[in-house]
Amino acid sequence: MKTKLARIYQMYLNLLAKLQSPLLLILRLYWGWQFFITGKAHLMNLDQTTSFFQGLNIPMPKLNALLAGSTECVGGLLLLLGLGSRVITVPLVSTMVIAYLTADRDKVTGIFQNPDAFVTATPFLFLLAVLIVLIFGPGKFSVDAVIGKIRRRRETETVVPDAEMSVS
Repeated sequence: MKTKLARIYQMYLNLLAKLQSPLLLILRLYWGWQFFITGKAHLMNLDQTTSFFQGLNIPMPKLNALLAGSTECVGGLLLLLGLGSRVITVPLVSTMVIAYLTADRDKVTGIFQNPDAFVTATPFLFLLAVLIVLIFGPGKFSVDAVIGKIRRRRETETVVPDAEMSVS
C-alpha cells in the first residue's frame, strides 16, 4: 500500500513538473504583453505620464517617465520572447517596486491592516509575474532555452577527449 501511494505521488509530481514550462510560457506571454502595452501607453502619452510622476513627487519626472515606459515596453517584449529573461526581470522588478512605493505607498504601509488593498494594487500582479520568472526562469519554451541548448551542443562538440589529443 505504501509503495503504491509513493508511485502515485511520484506520478503526480512528474505531471506537475511537465506543467511548469507551459505555465511559465503563459505567464510570460500574458504579462510580457501587459508590460509592453503599459510601457507603450506611458511613452505615447508622455506628457500625462510626466504630470502623473510630478504629482507623485518623483524627481526628474520626464526622464523617469521615459525610463519607466522604456523599461516596461522593451522589457515586456523580451519577456514575451523569453530572451534575457532573468536579466530583464531585475529592472522590471525595480520599476514595480518604485510604482508601489510612489503610486500605492498607502497600500504598502498598510499591508498588515488591509492586505486585500496590497494584493489588488496594480503593481502586485506585474511584480508577482516577474518575480516568478526571475526565480524559476523562462521555461523550456523560450529563446533563452534555445540559446542554452545551442551553447551546450557547441560546448560538447568542441571538447576534445585527452586520448585524441596529439603532441606535435
